[in-house]
Amino acid sequence: MRAQVNWVQKRQFDAVGDSGHHVTIDAKSEAGGDNLGPRPMELLLMGLGGCTGIDVTLILERMRIPYNAVNITLDGERAPSPPEKFVKITLTYHVDAPDAPLDKVVRAVKLSQEKYCSAAHSLNAELKAVVMLNGVRHEVD
Repeated sequence: MRAQVNWVQKRQFDAVGDSGHHVTIDAKSEAGGDNLGPRPMELLLMGLGGCTGIDVTLILERMRIPYNAVNITLDGERAPSPPEKFVKITLTYHVDAPDAPLDKVVRAVKLSQEKYCSAAHSLNAELKAVVMLNGVRHEVD
């Protein structure tokens, strides 16, 4: 797997991966950018969300659990001093699946985080999961 990141202007870069999809990356105005794209750390959160989201939907389908929606909110807590890495990320899985047993949805989330999600295993941050199944909050331990 390879990605190419090319400078465009100021703090703006154009990134493209093997898939051929382009992403504009830019810094906030205060850092000399023009705010024309997401920040690199936002992209890390987005990548983690996409990775685990793909896992969870695949696992639910293999469990034959129908769902109407699987949405993930990621809240990243960063260290106060450079390199300001993520120290804790809370992933809240909003799952709309009226007939889904809670234990199966929690199992899908745990399998993603503990076994399958390569993005999660590439980060050096504490990951905490919360499942919102049909509007009811459940902590995942």
